[in-house]
Formats: sequence, structure tokens, C-alpha cells
Amino acid sequence: MKTAYVGVTDNGWASFLADRPHLDEVNFWLPSPSATFKRIGYGDPFLFKTHAPHNRLVGGGFLTEYRVLTVSEAWRFFGEGNGVASEAALREAIVRFRSRSERPVAPGEDPFIGCTLLDGVFFVAEALTLAAPPDFAGNIVRGKGYPLEAGSYVEQALWSLLEHSSGVRLPDAGTGLPTVIPGPMFRDHRQLVDARAGQQAFRAAVTAAYHRRCAITGSRLLPTLEAAHIRPVAADGQNWVNNGLLLKSDAHKLYDLGYLGVGPDHRLHVSPALRRDTGNGDEFYRRAGESLVSLPDNEADRPNREALEWHMDSVFRAA
Repeated sequence: MKTAYVGVTDNGWASFLADRPHLDEVNFWLPSPSATFKRIGYGDPFLFKTHAPHNRLVGGGFLTEYRVLTVSEAWRFFGEGNGVASEAALREAIVRFRSRSERPVAPGEDPFIGCTLLDGVFFVAEALTLAAPPDFAGNIVRGKGYPLEAGSYVEQALWSLLEHSSGVRLPDAGTGLPTVIPGPMFRDHRQLVDARAGQQAFRAAVTAAYHRRCAITGSRLLPTLEAAHIRPVAADGQNWVNNGLLLKSDAHKLYDLGYLGVGPDHRLHVSPALRRDTGNGDEFYRRAGESLVSLPDNEADRPNREALEWHMDSVFRAA
């Protein structure tokens, strides 16, 4: 059974994003990060409840990732999807919230924040917002999880919000065509289907999982690091961390072109064609046969064996 999470949101954050329906990927940030977010799983609904006295369910989205990012990284990946108009405004909000806690932000610090990354975000007009769940206590600061039991208040609220949000197309009673919304989709009425994570969430999650370090060279020069797909989306790859590698821009290009490969044992392969076609590549030839210098701590985030084999068989220039 899926679980829904009702998160307490700043009213200004929700209003800002509701006015920008083109922002499908957003960051529901926490000023002080925790290591993980375990209340719901990938693809589960996340509903937005505003602070009292408004205290209404105003919209929601679907969980793609939870990662710890710096403020500058959160802005670089999500921009206005952070619910503010500028990086300075995001930092000011973090400083304001953290000044009330035991971990204030030092001058010049780029603090880490918790980033609950959501896709398929939707909002409803004020007249269509709903009351908070009856058992949602006033002293809950962050949120509460609810099993999506048929007929429960939260289950009915989720479908009401989805059906009245902009961009939703309901099934035609005469054709039985599926409901479609941006991002996550329904196979048929009231049946959720896990959606592919968004591109910005993929970039953010891969960057964090690889500790901001190129998997092949070990470079920590953040502006040059890119999230590379092992199996491209165009070839049925997914925007999942285990289908990604964090690579310097030049290594990313060479990997996509098949001059570099990574075997299932996480060792680097360098094609003989690299020197033949470019007259260069010594940096990579010196590393041939070596293990990747950076891998995610979480076993589930590490490169998927089948994806690595697909790239070695279908893209890597072995001859």
C-alpha cells in the first residue's frame, strides 16, 4: 500500500509556486538537514498543508529524492523551484529559520539543507483547497504520514486535489482513457503509477551521492561536474541515481561517445580509438583498469550492473 505524506509548508512558499505552474520540479527544503527522509517511498504523494490559521491542503507533488545539498547547489539545480525568487532570498530564509535554532548560519557559509525533491507538482485555487486531516495535531512541525487506504480522508483529499488542479485531464467516461497529469500518471482512474524522476532531481541526487567528486578522475571542481546517464533516457534509461555517474564534463562527453566505459566491477575501460581519433587521452589511459575513485555510500545508489553492461555492449568502442 502506498503512503501519503502531509507536509507543513510556509504559506509564502506555496503561494510563490502556485503562481508558477511551469515549475514541475520543486524543492521542499528543510533549513536543518537530516540524513534521510523515510516517511514515504519513491513516487508516493506528498501533500502541502499551510500554516495556521490558514491550515489548508493546497496541492502536492510526488517524491523523487531526498538529498542533502548546499544552498548554492539547491539554487543551481532548482532555481525558483525552491519557492523563492533568488539565491539571496533562499539564503535569507535559511538564515532566518536557523537563527531560531542551535545551528545559526555563519557569515559567508554555504550551509547544507535538507532537500525533499518533488515532481508532478500541482496546486488548486483557493476555493478548492481542503481542510487539514482531522487528526493532524497543531503541534506537528514538519508533517505526518498516512496510509492511502480506500475511503480515508487523505486518500479522498488527494484525488480531489488532483482532479481539480490545473493540467489534469480526467478520463472520458465514454472511452475510458487514462487520466494524465504532468509528471506522475494514472494507469486508470485512481491508480498511481511510479513516474520517472525529473532531470533536475537526477542531477542533484547524483551530485550528492558521489560526494561532489568525479567518479573517474576524482576532480572536485564542482562547476565542471555533470550527472551522466549510464543508459540514456532515449534508450529507456531512467533518471535514477543507480543509472548515473558524476563525471567531469570532458569525461562525460567521452563516456557518451563510447571512448570511456565502466565495467560491472566498476573498473575504467579506455577505448584504443580515443588516441587514434583525438591524438590525446593520456589522463584516461593512465587510469585504465583502475577502480572508480568515487562511489555512493548507499549500495542501492551504486551503478546498476545491467546498465553498465548495456553501455559496455552497446556504446563502448571496444575495438
